[in-house]
Amino acid sequence: MAKSTLILSVGVHEAKSRLSELLRAVATGQEVEICRNGQPVARIVPATIRGSRTFGYDIGRFEVPEDFDAPLADDVLADFEQ
Repeated sequence: MAKSTLILSVGVHEAKSRLSELLRAVATGQEVEICRNGQPVARIVPATIRGSRTFGYDIGRFEVPEDFDAPLADDVLADFEQ
């Protein structure tokens, strides 16, 4: 997807009044900047579409140590109990 371009800068009241219209513009790849007292405070941008996950993709990249669930050393445990 191409980078979005800022097309519109609106105030908070206008953004609330025209939210549906602004969201339609964002859905086409545009950005909308929302300002309060002339200063930008937020930007509405198109959501990124996540790719699908592949189960087992990282298999073999990490191995759980044998002592994973062994009791902590007394000095380490004491740090958690302070």
